[in-house]
Amino acid sequence: MKKILLLSGLLVLSACSATGTETKAAAENAIPSTVDMSAMTNEQAAEQLYASLINANYLVTKVGPTRVAVQLGDHQFVLQPSMNAEGIDRILANRFYAVHPKLQGSKELLVMIGQLNQKLNFAKFFIRENGAVIQVQSSATFVNVMSLEEIRRFLLWTDEGLRQVGTSMPEGTEKLIKAIPVMQHPQGV
Repeated sequence: MKKILLLSGLLVLSACSATGTETKAAAENAIPSTVDMSAMTNEQAAEQLYASLINANYLVTKVGPTRVAVQLGDHQFVLQPSMNAEGIDRILANRFYAVHPKLQGSKELLVMIGQLNQKLNFAKFFIRENGAVIQVQSSATFVNVMSLEEIRRFLLWTDEGLRQVGTSMPEGTEKLIKAIPVMQHPQGV
């Protein structure tokens, strides 16, 4: 009888220790729900953002020491943390568009960008590379920690704003202004 009690006690202890190990392993492999960028530089925050997005199964690549490119649906964004030790932090979301040579440097392009900046508040529109590129930049504010769901919703909100801008443009504009891919995908896949 003592052997049965000893054996059953040993089985219970083994089961308990195995459960504890599985729980610890599950916690280590869990998909993060937040990105904690407390007391980080912009470079450290970009690395933390990159790691968190990778662990959450986003298609992500580093495109600079402070920039992370992420794919959301059919669109790509360049995310850039802007950390402030004394207050509110930001994540900037950028999209880039190539401008057809016929439109580069034109008065029409300057007027269009000026009107967009005057009328819209979800993003700022910039002309870069002597009119060859339009940069659209939106920002989300937070303090130290931001949930991945907030980042996802922020990108969806920005994407929807850009979709609405696109539908309000004159017909044929989509042939003159096209999104620039910021992530390289393997060819032949």
